[in-house]
Amino acid sequence: MEIRPVTMPQEPLPGDLVAAAVFENDLTPVRKLGGEAERQLSLLAEKRAYRGKAGEVLLLPVPGSATLALVGLGKEQDLQPEKVRQAAGEVVRNAVRDRAAKITFLLPVEPGFALSKAAAEGAILAGYAFDKYQARGEDEPPRFEVESFFLADGEEVGLRTGAILGEAQNYARDLASEPGNVITPESLAGLAREIAEQAGLECTVYDDESIRQMGMEALWSVGKGSKNKPRFIHLAWKPAGEACERIALVGKGLTFDSGGLNIKPGDFMRTMKGDKSGACAVLAAMSAVSALELPMEVHGLVGAAENMPGGDSYRPDDIIRAKNGKTIEIDNTDAEGRLTLADVLCYASDLDPSVILDIATLTGSCHIALGDYSAGLFSPEEGLVKELMEASRISGERLWPFPMDDDRLRRKLKSEVADLVNAGNRYGGAIFAAMFLQEFVKKDIPWAHIDMAGTDNSKEEYGYVQKGFTGFGTRTMLEFLLNRAGKAGA
Repeated sequence: MEIRPVTMPQEPLPGDLVAAAVFENDLTPVRKLGGEAERQLSLLAEKRAYRGKAGEVLLLPVPGSATLALVGLGKEQDLQPEKVRQAAGEVVRNAVRDRAAKITFLLPVEPGFALSKAAAEGAILAGYAFDKYQARGEDEPPRFEVESFFLADGEEVGLRTGAILGEAQNYARDLASEPGNVITPESLAGLAREIAEQAGLECTVYDDESIRQMGMEALWSVGKGSKNKPRFIHLAWKPAGEACERIALVGKGLTFDSGGLNIKPGDFMRTMKGDKSGACAVLAAMSAVSALELPMEVHGLVGAAENMPGGDSYRPDDIIRAKNGKTIEIDNTDAEGRLTLADVLCYASDLDPSVILDIATLTGSCHIALGDYSAGLFSPEEGLVKELMEASRISGERLWPFPMDDDRLRRKLKSEVADLVNAGNRYGGAIFAAMFLQEFVKKDIPWAHIDMAGTDNSKEEYGYVQKGFTGFGTRTMLEFLLNRAGKAGA
């Protein structure tokens, strides 16, 4: 989809669909459209037939002109980038349905960088579909796609940045949607090499033997029961000039999770191709860092494995040793994500970054606590929590902070036969898992963990969100990096 600004006023406005976003109970900003469109709007205002509530869409066929759409932003005092992102998404979804190839989108306020970025993101994300495995008949037309999205008086840098972030999230959606017979640890590593080549990154991939020799026995143990052996992926972006800091992004990459010997029930095994969603978000974010010209070093680290039952699988009661030397008693082989992350967090700590941020579909407990629309945020660093909450506010990907100071819960990490146990009481399970991960981060390194369980896969379509895998976390990580680089509002 082409994304670019168009200068106003312009007559006629380009496009098959002219969409005007309006505040609740206020149609005046769009009356400058003139002609029949203005007459239609006057009638609507008189009859109070359209309120402009957030997400409310009304299509008005205008004779001899493009179709006019009104989309509500809600109350003016509540305006946030997410409202614009959702409105742009609703417009694109309607355009796809009505086969309108070109859209002009107007806002009731000066777009600026932040709102231009949000509009571009919403348009690109709403136009997404994963249909590569669906055959079409000879007489069936190809899936309709919007060709261009013009933002009236849009800010060019904001539009370009939004397009980069939107395309990155769509790439994460693509990766997460691929089934386990297509994306294995080895093929995921191959895709990481492609990303590196296209984006100018450094890429190192370690095979299962190298993983074991590096002392990453936790990652190796999770993946050793499958014929598709584990891989450890290290992508690195290094700017041309001196880097202002070094940041490590860590993603859980379970290309399929059967639960291992503690096998999941059938209903819970469905969608487990998406247990790599954290890794997909990290790889997608890394695909965008060079285009954003970030002035810091960014390392993307993924432990990729397939957790399967087999004669060589790891077992309950096994004791394994992580990269930092700590021993772990296995209580449950379906608590495997924290094991893969443990070794990768040790490796990330050895890079001596200024921040480590990990993201994973880690616990059902977090999904139960927060539902389908918010991810859990865990960190002992108050300042880092504030930074990530601000990135979440800008991206529209909801985070909610959990406490990390419960010493009585922390005691449950202790095993009677090893340093740690990988699973415990089901109550407080998401906090327990985060506390477990903290054991593998060097104490002087600020660290945060995002448990995205539940947000990785949407069961409904709304705004710019399609059914299926969401790519959640990609834009929040990139917003966090942009904020650290001082580019959030530039």
